[in-house]
Amino acid sequence: MISVGKFSMKSLALILCTLLFGCGQLFAQDSIHIDLKKAIDIALSESPTMRIADREVQIKQVYKKEQIVSLFPDVSLASNYNRTLLKQTMSMDMGGQTMNIKVGRDNTYSMGANLSLPIVAPAIWSSLKLSAMDIDLAVESARSSKLDLINQVKQAYFTLLLAKESYNVLLQSYANLEVSNQIVTNSYNQGLVSEFEKLRSDVTLQNQRPTLNTAANGVRLAAMRLKVLLGMDIAEPVIFDGNISDYEQSVLAAGIPSTEDMSLAYNSALRQLDLGIEELEQSKKIVRGASLPMLALAGAFQYSGMGDDRSTFTNYPYSYIALSLQVPIVGWASTHYKLKQSDLNIENMRDQRLDVERNLRLGVQSYIDNMQQALDELEADQQTLNQAQKAYEIAQKQYEVGMNTWLDLMSAELSLTNTRLSFCQAIFNYLTAKANLDATLGVEN
Repeated sequence: MISVGKFSMKSLALILCTLLFGCGQLFAQDSIHIDLKKAIDIALSESPTMRIADREVQIKQVYKKEQIVSLFPDVSLASNYNRTLLKQTMSMDMGGQTMNIKVGRDNTYSMGANLSLPIVAPAIWSSLKLSAMDIDLAVESARSSKLDLINQVKQAYFTLLLAKESYNVLLQSYANLEVSNQIVTNSYNQGLVSEFEKLRSDVTLQNQRPTLNTAANGVRLAAMRLKVLLGMDIAEPVIFDGNISDYEQSVLAAGIPSTEDMSLAYNSALRQLDLGIEELEQSKKIVRGASLPMLALAGAFQYSGMGDDRSTFTNYPYSYIALSLQVPIVGWASTHYKLKQSDLNIENMRDQRLDVERNLRLGVQSYIDNMQQALDELEADQQTLNQAQKAYEIAQKQYEVGMNTWLDLMSAELSLTNTRLSFCQAIFNYLTAKANLDATLGVEN
C-alpha cells in the first residue's frame, strides 16, 4: 500500500500539472482575488445595464424640469423690416373726381418683446405630477435591474463554485481509479488476476481523462461567463475565492423560511405595476384638465417706425397687457370617450397585476420547495458520504487480498463519487433557489 500511495501522489501531481497547463493555466497564481460580495459590487459599478438604468432616471428628472419651465413667464423678442417695392394704390371719390393715392412708406420696421404666462392651467399641473411619477417608475425600474443583476451574479458565481468542486471530485475519483489500476497491475504481474481484468482496469482509467478535460473546460467557461457579467476582460487573471462546500454550515443553519414571512411588498414587478396604475389615474386628470378653462396672461411692447428716408422716419411705441380665457365647449364629447379608454386600461393593468402576483406567489412556493428538497438531500448525503468513503476503503482492501471482484471495487468508487457530486449539487440547488427567492422578494443583498 505504501508504494501504491507514493505512486498515486506522484501521478496525481503530474496529471494536475498537465491538465491545468492544457486548460490555459486554469488555477494560475493571479494577483486579483474576488469573493461573492466583491463580485456583486464590481457588477453594480461596472455593468452597462446599471449605467443605462441610472441615465434613464436622469432623463426623467431633466424632463420634469422641462415641464416646470413651462409654468415660468415666456418672453420672446421679435423684429421685422420691410422694404416696399411697389406701394399700394387707393382710389377715392373726391367731389365727383377720382383721386388715386399711393399709401405706405418705403421703409417700415418693428421690434419689441412679447410675454405670456399661464395662470390657470390644469393640464400642465397634472402633467407635472405625471412627470414626478415617471421618475419614481424609472427609479423602481433601475432597482429591478439591480436585483436582476445581483441574482445573475449569484447564479454565475455558484455555478463556477459547483464546477470547481465537481472538477475536484472527479480528480479525486481519477486518483482512486489510478490506485485501483496499480493494484490490478501488481496483481497481474504476480499472476493473481487475468489479462482481461487488467485491460478492463486500464480502459476505465483512460476513459476518465476526457471527463476530467471536460470538467476543466467547464470551470474555465464558467469563470469567463462570470467575468463577462462583471464587465471584465475574459483574459484578465482573476481568482474567484470560495468553495461550494464552504456554504454547508450556513445552509444548514438557515433552514427553510416560513411562508408566512414571505411578503411581496418589495417585489419590483408589482411595484412597477402599481406605479403604472397610478400613472394611468393621473393621465385621466390630464384628459379632464385639457377640457377645463385655461387662463393666461399675455403682454407685449413694440416699437415701430416708417419713412421714405432717414429724415422722414416716424416712430410709434406700442404696448398692451391682456388676460386670455379659453373655454372648451365641444371638447367634452371626445373627453368622455378618452376617459372611458383610460378606465379600461386601468382595469386591464389591475388584472395584469393580479395575474403577476399569483404567479409570483407560485414561484415563491416553488423556490421554498426546492430549498426544502435540497436541504433534505444535503442532510441525507451528509450521512452517506462517510459511509461511502468507508465502504470504498473496505472494498479496496478486500480486493487487495482477493475477497471481492474488481466490479465490486468500481461500484464502491462510483458510489463514493456520486455521493460527493450529489452533496455539492444539493448545496448548489439550495443557494440558487435562495437567490431566486431573494430576487422575487426584492431583497437587496
